[in-house]
Amino acid sequence: MHAHWIEDDEPIGAEQLVAQGLTYQQMATDPEAHRTPLEALMAAHGYVNRDQVALSPETPNLEAICAKFWDEHHHTEDEVRFVLEGEGIFDIRSLDDRWMRVTVVPGDLLIVPKDRNHRFKLSVNQSIRCVRLFKDPAGWQAVYRTDAAQGS
Repeated sequence: MHAHWIEDDEPIGAEQLVAQGLTYQQMATDPEAHRTPLEALMAAHGYVNRDQVALSPETPNLEAICAKFWDEHHHTEDEVRFVLEGEGIFDIRSLDDRWMRVTVVPGDLLIVPKDRNHRFKLSVNQSIRCVRLFKDPAGWQAVYRTDAAQGS
């Protein structure tokens, strides 16, 4: 994981991410090694669904898919990602509405809390595979910041 403030490139450590309400943890990517910690996380937070998502240059409509992720939005449920392969970039609004940039790599577990505005893009290699945890797929509906501001 690499994190910094976008406005001045000042580094952000894992403890600062926690102070901002995010959860960050480094775990092993081996399936047997991460199964137990992910199951414990699911039990502790009530996540009942788990799946994997993979994006790569071979993904059909990759550009259109990524464009949706890049518009600033939030969800009514936590966004939980555990990276198995590749890397991705989360821009996340801080508690005082500044942008934090968090680049996640294999072994990184990141939880963006519900109702926290963020956006996501792939790094230059355009490839990521990660585990997603969630309570209810309906909570994954994106609420775009412009929509929320307009009350729709």
